[in-house]
Amino acid sequence: MQVFSVTYIREAINTVEELLRNYNQKGTDNLDLLKESLMYASLAFFGFKVLGGALTVGTRQMIIVASRYIEFDLKNVIYDKYQKLSLSFYKKHKTGDLMNRITEDVALVRMYLGPGIMYPIDLVSRVIIIAYFMIQIDKELTLYTLAPLPVLSLLIYGVARNINKKSKRVQEQQSTISSSVQDTFAGIRVIKSFNSEEFIKSKYEVEADEYQKRALNLAQVQAAFGPLMVVVVGVSNLVILYLGGLKYIAGTMDIGSIAQFFLYLNMLIWPFTSLGWITMVVQRAEASMFRINEFLNFESEIVEGDTKDFKIEGTIEFRNVTFVYENTGIKALDNVSFILNKGETLAILGKTGSGKSTIALLITRSLEPTSGEILIDGKNIHELSVETIRDKIGYVPQEAFLFSDTLTNNILFGSDATHETVAEEFAKKAVVHDNIDNFKERYNTVVGERGVTLSGGQKQRVSIARALVNDPSILIFDDSLSAVDTETEEQILNNLASEIKNKTTIIITHRVSSAKRADKILVLEDGRVLENGSNTDLLNKQGYYYELYNKQLLD
Repeated sequence: MQVFSVTYIREAINTVEELLRNYNQKGTDNLDLLKESLMYASLAFFGFKVLGGALTVGTRQMIIVASRYIEFDLKNVIYDKYQKLSLSFYKKHKTGDLMNRITEDVALVRMYLGPGIMYPIDLVSRVIIIAYFMIQIDKELTLYTLAPLPVLSLLIYGVARNINKKSKRVQEQQSTISSSVQDTFAGIRVIKSFNSEEFIKSKYEVEADEYQKRALNLAQVQAAFGPLMVVVVGVSNLVILYLGGLKYIAGTMDIGSIAQFFLYLNMLIWPFTSLGWITMVVQRAEASMFRINEFLNFESEIVEGDTKDFKIEGTIEFRNVTFVYENTGIKALDNVSFILNKGETLAILGKTGSGKSTIALLITRSLEPTSGEILIDGKNIHELSVETIRDKIGYVPQEAFLFSDTLTNNILFGSDATHETVAEEFAKKAVVHDNIDNFKERYNTVVGERGVTLSGGQKQRVSIARALVNDPSILIFDDSLSAVDTETEEQILNNLASEIKNKTTIIITHRVSSAKRADKILVLEDGRVLENGSNTDLLNKQGYYYELYNKQLLD
């Protein structure tokens, strides 16, 4: 529509030329004819422009809006993939890099799927349509006018490869900066306590300078595109002016056609000028999609089972389980075997690094055993869906994590309950209610990021309350009383006695006071089972547990 509207400009100019050539001061017929012709041409030109503009709006609605929907879907796909990956994956990748891929990289892919598709289609269609109209006017002039464009395409291809390489380097450095900033904010208390602000700032400046260097290097290559387009289009304009002028003098071309050629060529200026930007968008999108696919194609070692309708009672069995951390090569567990029946309590003791927490992570299927079998109620955990297992486990991790939300929402996290009284009930069992009751906003108190506004003991007790809310069949406490004093620990264990009565419970601890109540005690050393039995059995053996028992009682 926009190309076709230009033909009316040609008619108007030729009409004006004819009037000027045959102007007769005594008559007004030619002037009236000119007015009529110009009015007709103006209305037609305006009408086609409006129609072309309406179609352009429709095109942008179709392509640009669709790219936004694709961006939305892609972010959800990546986020869903992130949630299904194992802890091993997160040990090998930085949070800042993960965030950069779901934000910056997805945005660059969206740019390709929207403008990156729309503008090339616009360019190709314009060239074909305009070339057709030009050929109808003058084949020779069309050839000379469009001849520089293939040369331009070759130059673009050569620079595009360079842009792709530099784009990847820029995006890699962007991820490095994101990770650096994320680490700084997460560890701000440590940085301040060590008075290391200037040191951290200097480290950040090194990364920022490197990013600036790479970004400017990329920008210098991209900056060549705009002037290159202007020069090529300018040469084509000179060709039209020179050859068109010769043809006009020779009487083989009218002045309206020359004007029409100028307008057609100018209609190609933006599409061809945008080639540089489009090339940059395509190349950066390619680099971004490569980075996104690295994670989308990443296969988690957690094998999803098919069985979903399985009622978990709570019997847990380890059969010769060995686990080696891939990133460090450390053998955390070495041929560990034990059986914990439904409703029993197992205490796991051992020195730091003996493999206690690894057992908890294996049961929750956050990690996958290197060898051996883990059974729940006689069924291999590989046959059960991850959701089925985790739905029946209340897990209190070693490092208590709270969300930047109200205490009520933190305690009721993952449950269907929403009322404050429910949160209060379980807070009392975890011996944290009195602390919360003294807060100004009580259960509506918003804790800081990662629960930074609470003490270590308070965070642990809120985590314990959270684990109890869903009434799980299996409870796992991973050294979750280490930050409270022995008196509070005793009170919490007394309160939990009724809760864990009919539940399979695993208590990972360093304290004999937490372990002595358990039905079974497992003592680990360097990933191996050193001692196994009840409190009485292990005291009679007078081994490691006996020495630890006497030492801690003396303290």
